[in-house]
Amino acid sequence: MKALSTLICMLLAANATAAEWNPREKFLRSLVDDVPKMLKNQNRETGRFGDQPWICTDQNLVFPLAAAWAIKDKSNPYYHSAEVLEAVMKGGDALVTDQDKNGMWTFRKKDNSTWGQILMPWTYSRWIRAFSLIKDAMPAERRQHWEKGLLLGFSNISKSCLGHVHNIPSHHAMALYCAGQCFNRDDWKQQARTFMGKVVAAQTPGGWWVEHNGPVVAYNFVYGEALGIYYAMSRDASVLEALRRAAVFHGTFVYPDGSIVETVDERNPYEAGTAHGKVGFTFTPVERNASLSFTAEGRGFLLRQFRLRNWSVAADEAAAHLLYGETGPAAPLAAERDEHFAVVGNNEALVLRRKPWFICLSAFICEQSTSRWIQDRQNFVSIFHDRTGLIVGGGNTKMQPFWSNFTVGDTSLLQHKPGDENPKFKPKPGLVHIPSAAKLRADKNAPGLDLTYGGEDCRITVQPKDDNKLALVCEASRKSDKAVEGHVVFLPRLGTAITCSSGKSAKLGDAAFEWSATDIGSWFEHGGVRISVPPDARLTWPKKRHSPYTKDGRSELRDARLVLCLPFAATTKQEVVLKIRDTQER
Repeated sequence: MKALSTLICMLLAANATAAEWNPREKFLRSLVDDVPKMLKNQNRETGRFGDQPWICTDQNLVFPLAAAWAIKDKSNPYYHSAEVLEAVMKGGDALVTDQDKNGMWTFRKKDNSTWGQILMPWTYSRWIRAFSLIKDAMPAERRQHWEKGLLLGFSNISKSCLGHVHNIPSHHAMALYCAGQCFNRDDWKQQARTFMGKVVAAQTPGGWWVEHNGPVVAYNFVYGEALGIYYAMSRDASVLEALRRAAVFHGTFVYPDGSIVETVDERNPYEAGTAHGKVGFTFTPVERNASLSFTAEGRGFLLRQFRLRNWSVAADEAAAHLLYGETGPAAPLAAERDEHFAVVGNNEALVLRRKPWFICLSAFICEQSTSRWIQDRQNFVSIFHDRTGLIVGGGNTKMQPFWSNFTVGDTSLLQHKPGDENPKFKPKPGLVHIPSAAKLRADKNAPGLDLTYGGEDCRITVQPKDDNKLALVCEASRKSDKAVEGHVVFLPRLGTAITCSSGKSAKLGDAAFEWSATDIGSWFEHGGVRISVPPDARLTWPKKRHSPYTKDGRSELRDARLVLCLPFAATTKQEVVLKIRDTQER
C-alpha cells in the first residue's frame, strides 16, 4: 500500500482543484441520436441486427435500446416508445431462436470464422440488463419466451462459467447478479458476490489483474466494467478500493493523446484512438488527509478522455453511464502535467513524462507461452511525442523476432507460415528473442533496462535531450558466439513517404524493402521524425504481427512495423537519435 500511496501522490498535485464529472446531458443526447440508426439496423422479420454474417453479439443493441425506452427525461422522445419496445423484444427473440440446448450460440466472427459454441458473456450481460428494464412491460407470452432462454443460459453460466478469475468470468458474474435480481435467485446473487470477492482479491496492489504474467491493459477495463456495474446493482462496497486502484493504474498508463500505453500489455499491441474508460470509474471515493490528497481520479480519467474524444460516445457506453454511473468531483491526471515520473509495481515498469515526451519502459518478463492469446514479452520501450504521437514501441506479438528489442541467433528460425492455424510458437534452437531477466534503471534523466538473453547482456537507455531531441542507446556485451542484433521498432504512417539523406525515398505501402545504411545515408525521415542511422544498420518493412484473433494468424498491413536493425558484430554500442522536425524544416 505504501508504494500505491506514493504513486497516487505523484499522480495528483496536492492542491489540485477538482473539475466536475456530469455527462448526463451529453450522453443522453448521444443515446437518443443513435436510436434511429439502431432501429434501421434491425431486420424487422427476424429481429436480427447488423449485416451478414449475423453473429450473436450483433444483438448487443438490445441493451442501449432498452435504456432509451426506460429512461424518463423530457429530452428523450423514446421513453416507453412502442416501436423501441418491439425492437428490443424481437432482438431477444432472435437470441432465443438461435440458442442450442445449452443456451450457447456459435462464436462466429465477421470474417465468417467460427470458434465453437459459447455462452457469450458480452451478449448475455446485455440481454439480461435489457430484460431487467422492460420485463414488466412485456406481454406474458413474450416474457415467458425470453425467460425460458435466459434461464437456460444463466443456469449453465452458474454451473460452468465461474471456475477461475479471468475477464470473461468476471463479466459473467456481473450478469449473473442481474439475473438473480430478475428471477429472485438469491443463490445466483450470492454466487456472483463470492466470485467478485475473488476478483478483488486477485487484483495486484498496482491496480491491474494478471492473466499470465503482468498487466493486460485493455482487458483491465473489462474487469472495471464488470465490477462497476455489479456495484451499481448490489452496492457491495467491498469492490470500491479495487475500482480506485484500477483508476490510478489507467491514469498512469495512458498517452497524452488518450490512447492506451501498450508497453506493459501481454495481450494486445498498440491501437490508436482514445480509450474511454468504463462506468466503474465513476464510483471513485473522495478522500483528503494531511499526507495524501486526491479527489476522484477515476472520474478525472473519464473527464479527460471524453474531452479528448469531443464527448463522442457509443450508445452502449452512454446507456451504461446513464443507468449505473455516478457524478461528482474529478481530479486531474498525470498525463495532463508537464513533469511526471512513476515507478510501478515491484520496479516492474516506469513512466516518464517530460513534456512533450512521454516514455514507458517495462521490465515485465515471463517464459514464452504456447497460447496464441498470450504474446511474447519482447518489446519493452515506447516513446511518444506530443506532435507526432507514438514513435517507437507498439507492443508485443508472436512469431515475429523483429519486434524484439534484441535477438541472439538466427532470426529466420521463427516466422509464421501463411495459412498455418496451429503453428509452433517457440523458435527452433539457435534463436533467443525474449529475455530471461530484466532490471529497470529508474533514472529520471536517462531511464533504462538491463536485459539478459541467454548468456548475452543487453541494455537500452532513453535520454531526452531537449523538447525535440531524444537519444536511444542500445548496448550488448558480445559474449555470445551467435549474432546479436538490436531492433528499434517504429510505428508506420501508411501512405506517407520515407525520405533518406541519400536521396532515396519510398511511400510506405504494400511494397516490401530492406535498405542498408549505404542506401539510407546518415538519416531517414518518416512521420515528422528524423532518425539517425549508424553505419552498419539496415531498415526493413513490413514486419507483420501474428494476430491471435484470426485463425490463420494473418494480420493487416496497418498492424506491421518498420524496424531499424542494429547489428553488434563490430561494436558493443549503437545510438539512434530521434529529432522531431519543426514545421518550417519540412
